[in-house]
Amino acid sequence: MKFSLVYELELPKPWTETSEYELYWESLAQIELADQLGFHTLWEVEHHFLAEYSHSSCPEVFLAAVSQRTKNIRLGHGVVLLPFPYNHPIRAAERAAALDILSSGRLDFGTGRSVTALELEGFQIDPDDTHEMCAEALEIIVKAWTEDPLEHEGKRLKIPPRSVVPKPVQKPHPPLWMAATGPASFEIAGKKGVGALCFNFSFEQANRAIKIYHEAIADAIPVGHEVKNEFGQFLLVHCCTDDEGMHIALDAARWFMFTIGDLFLTLARGESKSYAYLKEMFDISKPVEELSDDELMEHPLIIIGNPERCIKKIQPWFEMGIDQAILMVQFGRLPHPRIMESLRLIHREVMPHYTP
Repeated sequence: MKFSLVYELELPKPWTETSEYELYWESLAQIELADQLGFHTLWEVEHHFLAEYSHSSCPEVFLAAVSQRTKNIRLGHGVVLLPFPYNHPIRAAERAAALDILSSGRLDFGTGRSVTALELEGFQIDPDDTHEMCAEALEIIVKAWTEDPLEHEGKRLKIPPRSVVPKPVQKPHPPLWMAATGPASFEIAGKKGVGALCFNFSFEQANRAIKIYHEAIADAIPVGHEVKNEFGQFLLVHCCTDDEGMHIALDAARWFMFTIGDLFLTLARGESKSYAYLKEMFDISKPVEELSDDELMEHPLIIIGNPERCIKKIQPWFEMGIDQAILMVQFGRLPHPRIMESLRLIHREVMPHYTP
């Protein structure tokens, strides 16, 4: 099992004039360390308007900076939002190819459609149009990377013959992934032959998702030129050896769970059929802010504590058969020095149990 990282660039209030500056530069330092320690992939999100929760609205810029500060870690768009008002597929293809060149062929290209009303409404996107737009956009992006000239006549976009440059280093193209939360999305990812980035919030949901994905990918008709059969699972992780560090991390996890639930449930309560699955993702029987430390510690997604406890909590995910454990280590108000130490502990004490 590979160990990777995902960054939202979280910044809870209160802020100072230098808060965002410090967030970006501290995150770069953390990723440089992760590269030296042997983490497999850095996944960087794309979000808009989600102040505090995610200040990562320009992942291609951040990943370009990472590309010049690292040597081995793969750089993952986790994800590029593909509904057209977010990113025209030609621009997405061009930026990704340039990033593949700058990273000497280390790009993984993840795709998604967004899961918050704030973002979709802000760009005036009908939620029920997102699946169709994403499918057409990904088709165009693969053509832009592999055909010259590109020509496309689809339901929503028509592109006359044009040479799209530059082309990516990786041939036939960078590995393709898709973020998924609902059962239908995992089936789509499998049928299209792309890797699955799982952001489910319970072990049961993720276990169902991996089965749906594996069944679908067995009969894949790949949208790309090859099948990427890999399943990554998001986990919230902080490894520490002292009680103070554990309590700081639990407060950060409580903030994260409350904030993401608040963002997702807005769309879940809407009328969109394609996002109805969000109602099942969160247990709203008890407000997150009322959860005790013990209840948070037992949550399968939240892995906080000493190395032995982290190994114990990761083990069920390993046995489920995930290919990548995608760790969020920068969340809530966790201080930079503690994140750095957590990365070192994970590398030294946790990863050897799961890597050859």
